Amino acid sequence: MSERPLHFKTITEVSELIKEKHVSPVEVTTTILDRIDQLDSNLKSYATVMADHAIMAAQKTEAEITSGTYRGPLHGVPIAVKDLCFTKGVRTMGGTHALAEHVPDFDSTVVEKLESAGAVLLGKLNLTEGAMGGYNPKFQIPINPWNAERFAGASSSGSGVATAAGLCFGSLGSDTGGSIRFPAAHCGTVGLKPTWGRVSRYGVLALAESLDHVGPLARSTTDAGIVLEAISGFDPNDPTSLPAPVPNMLEDIDKGVEGVRIGLDLQYVTKGIDTELAEAVLTGVKVLEDLGAEIVEVQLPDMDTYVAAWPVLCSAEAVAAHEATYPSRRDDYGPWFCGWLDKGARVTGAEYAKANNLRAACTGHLRRVFEEIDVLVCPSTAAPPHPVTPEELYGPLPENREPKFQRFTAPFDFNGAPTLSVPCGFNSEGLPLSIQWVGKHLSEPLLCQIGHAYEEATEWHDRHPNI
Repeated sequence: MSERPLHFKTITEVSELIKEKHVSPVEVTTTILDRIDQLDSNLKSYATVMADHAIMAAQKTEAEITSGTYRGPLHGVPIAVKDLCFTKGVRTMGGTHALAEHVPDFDSTVVEKLESAGAVLLGKLNLTEGAMGGYNPKFQIPINPWNAERFAGASSSGSGVATAAGLCFGSLGSDTGGSIRFPAAHCGTVGLKPTWGRVSRYGVLALAESLDHVGPLARSTTDAGIVLEAISGFDPNDPTSLPAPVPNMLEDIDKGVEGVRIGLDLQYVTKGIDTELAEAVLTGVKVLEDLGAEIVEVQLPDMDTYVAAWPVLCSAEAVAAHEATYPSRRDDYGPWFCGWLDKGARVTGAEYAKANNLRAACTGHLRRVFEEIDVLVCPSTAAPPHPVTPEELYGPLPENREPKFQRFTAPFDFNGAPTLSVPCGFNSEGLPLSIQWVGKHLSEPLLCQIGHAYEEATEWHDRHPNI
């Protein structure tokens, strides 16, 4: 067992301590709640701390474990969820003042599944308004624990900050155009975006339903696999959820990467990309090659051409998702997201169709690339966390965003492929860097296998911000 403090231990480590009764769920939960109380007034990761709920859940799990009932590696472990996930009797605001008084009368499927696995729900995590790019001025902006003046990763920023800062042992985020991968990369955590449909979206506020994914952020690949397995599976309440059986995500986690075919497009990984980030990713590729992986040269099309379709699709679908409050309560939205909804309201049917055709073409190109490989490797983002100010994050909506910002994210929301982002170093300013593997549909166990092998050979995931 590592010597790191309790709040920075992995789910794997703390669950073993709980199982062996070296610590109790109540002790662990109280420790994290105290840490939230001490630190989160500065980090601003939580929208709602459910302290009473968490203590009661910890007491229940402690009684179960003491009596000999052990549900698995999440039993008694404190977890938090993005404030898009419905929690019965607790407000779920989605980062927007239009839903400030929204209190669901049922749990989302992912919350239900976490609690069925014995997890202790600590609370709801802050996010950008509507899970898009900017924040509502009435809500707080999560602060990157590595550097307070740098980007914390947009939509699931609260999830990234809380996980990195030891304010939970793992969290749920959502990813429509990169919002599991951005905060994972910029906060130095692991992020696992599952295959679209692997995880039910029932009871999760939508941004763009055909693109939305729900998945975990954690401090190790093994932990991400544990959480993903717990929340996966077909849900009759979500007809888009996949009927495929949920595999043991960790069954082959120790098998290494011998013979695994990893596709690398050198131009895709390096052209127009931050130099230190590109070098770190290529060093990570060499690590895997030395472990026995086969590096296969592949050629991708110009992804920026296809990424240009994403704003059309996402903004138009966002209008549909918010039809109950937009435009009727337009003034309750902040300038950033209100501008996004206004943009979506102007999209014509023909424009949406053209964008959807670009999405289909991008998916077709990727399908052919994957015929010769098992996974694709690339950065999680185009750059390390950039400088930000509250003024720009609150809006208004910027006129243009370079397509390269989503070059490594949006294409895999288009095709619904699973992705795994893992820390791969730090730049000269001490900011985290991240490598991403993209798999074939339903290949999350292989991604976990690769990520774990990489972590066993490196130390980047073991570093934590000095708070």
